[in-house]
Amino acid sequence: MYPNFDEEKIVVPRFEEAQGFYTSPAKSRQMARIRGKNTRPELRLRRALHAAGLRFRVGWAKLPGKPDVALAKYKLAVFVDGEFWHGHNWEQKQANLKSNRAFWLPKIARNRQRDAEVNAQLAALGYTVLRFWQQEVEKNLGQCLWQILAHVQARQARLPPGAEAAADW
Repeated sequence: MYPNFDEEKIVVPRFEEAQGFYTSPAKSRQMARIRGKNTRPELRLRRALHAAGLRFRVGWAKLPGKPDVALAKYKLAVFVDGEFWHGHNWEQKQANLKSNRAFWLPKIARNRQRDAEVNAQLAALGYTVLRFWQQEVEKNLGQCLWQILAHVQARQARLPPGAEAAADW
């Protein structure tokens, strides 16, 4: 489940034309427009959490991986992962990858490896990690919200009275 940290990190080659990688200007513009944070699914999830009465931190740098949503009081880190960048159905998709395979295969593999490392680091800190695919949040926001609220309720049941103030550092 968690990575072997003795395992060698995957090396991603630089994406340069000198290395043999080529991207058309149109594809380059399209890729440049892809956001890394504050994506539509993240914003939808955050609005739903706020409407449910939960307060959270966004991109909290104090935690490994800077979770998209961190609920310190409940020791919960939530990530909304893009399907391409984090390798959703990766075994199937890598066979269909046509261009710049020498770059994209190690790039996505390293992202997946880093996700596993972050999950292990957060678990070592006592955090529960929930990862949702962007399409999951787009299509089943209620289900994602339900999973988060179920974790929060379970944690609330385990917190002793008055511990909420101490837990929210």
